[in-house]
Amino acid sequence: MLQTDSEFTKARWVCTLIGLGFYLVDIVTDVGLAVKYFLNGHLVWAGLTLLFVVIGSTATQVFSYSWYRDDTRNPLVNPGGDRLISGMNRGGLIGLHVVQMGIFTRYYHLLKAGYRAVWSKSPETVDCSREVHLALFGQATDLSMLKLFETFLESVPQLLLQLCILLGHGHKSILQGICMVGSFINIAWAIVDYRRCLRRSLPQVQEMPSGLPTFFYLMYKLLTISTHILSLSLFLILSLYSALGMAVLWLAGTLWAHWVHTDFCTSKSLERLYRTIVGVVLVFTFFNVKGQDTRWPMAVYYVLYALVNLSGPLLLVLVRPEAESTEYFWPVTLLIFGGTVLGLACLLLYYTVCHPRGKSLEADEVDGHMGQEREPDTMLRMSNFLQL
Repeated sequence: MLQTDSEFTKARWVCTLIGLGFYLVDIVTDVGLAVKYFLNGHLVWAGLTLLFVVIGSTATQVFSYSWYRDDTRNPLVNPGGDRLISGMNRGGLIGLHVVQMGIFTRYYHLLKAGYRAVWSKSPETVDCSREVHLALFGQATDLSMLKLFETFLESVPQLLLQLCILLGHGHKSILQGICMVGSFINIAWAIVDYRRCLRRSLPQVQEMPSGLPTFFYLMYKLLTISTHILSLSLFLILSLYSALGMAVLWLAGTLWAHWVHTDFCTSKSLERLYRTIVGVVLVFTFFNVKGQDTRWPMAVYYVLYALVNLSGPLLLVLVRPEAESTEYFWPVTLLIFGGTVLGLACLLLYYTVCHPRGKSLEADEVDGHMGQEREPDTMLRMSNFLQL
């Protein structure tokens, strides 16, 4: 009999369905907003809004297809060696991903197989084997990683863009508000889902206790990401040349991923693409990109993060004093200052009080991998992916 923590439960199935709903709402509202900008003559805004959707979707399709292809060669996932994954051959997979339906196909197969395992009452599904549940978690893990890619390539930049349009140009609409809320919810959901899948996928990682530890961790991530986006939006309002500074940050993160020699992908070209995406992620938040001890890099990162956040409002009011009289300046400044302090406080509370270090072998942002071998399951990719 499987333990509850090892089962793909009805609650997890429902959460997968909710995640699909959030993903659809986020994409539909972004495309709708781009169309609205286009009809109103804001061609640059429309182009940028749509560009982030295309970039995020294209990157997830590339990795989704690559993982399907790798799975056909993996005897643990495809023991029959029939070159079929989820009933699809290579041509079908390529077609689905070219029309940007790869991630929806993954949702469909996970929901279908999960429904059979946890909702169906047929005799053959009443006592599902451990392998069935591990296979379901494997599919959920792949989806969580793809969603994390999509979040930092589409939702996060989209939120930054819409804040610049709202604060810098005073343009606001209901659809824009829905788009921003949808992006924020998508960010929060992706982080929660990835954290859950990570700690279920790696046997040497102890499950994070519910309650205060989870609360502190999520608040740390959401507050630091949100305040950083707000601060960067003020820099872009101050000068569009600030985008060059963001490009430098992206390049530094990408070079860091190259320097630590990430080994997530099975091909060199995909590994380079992965490292460029890691660079984007590191612009907005810290992740352990190689499962190593990163106490000092993490400390340096958040010192620089705090300096950037606090200098955003200060530079804006010094260079453009008239900004102080705008209706957004003081609310945004208070949100940045207060959110930065609270976010860093939650980070310190989590890693000094709530982090289960020493209770089990664990891979985390600070600890890194502890050298324990993983059991041969369908979640091998997660061990080389971004660690929380």
